[in-house]
Amino acid sequence: MIKVSEIAKRKVIELMQEDGFNPLTDFVRVGVKSGGCSGLSYDLKFDNKSQEEDKLFEDNGVRIIVDKKSFLYLIGTTLEYSGGLNGSGFVFNNPNANRTCGCGESFSL
Repeated sequence: MIKVSEIAKRKVIELMQEDGFNPLTDFVRVGVKSGGCSGLSYDLKFDNKSQEEDKLFEDNGVRIIVDKKSFLYLIGTTLEYSGGLNGSGFVFNNPNANRTCGCGESFSL
């Protein structure tokens, strides 16, 4: 399960609508890929098609799809949004990560 904070929900809906996606029927695709200064990095984009092996979650009114491989790294993660002085963007609060980089975009297990 992947959770979505209230602030992240509002920002996801706003950005999806700006990009021509429908938050009621389309998805936030969350994944993990090799790279980043800690070994693995997060990938987030909007999508309107799911694949056969995707896992579908809905939390706080946001539909999230995750590929089967990435799901193992993301179990229990909360998607949050930070709009502070150090920059704004989505933040992954991942309880499985042993180490993260300073920017929060990569991690290791």
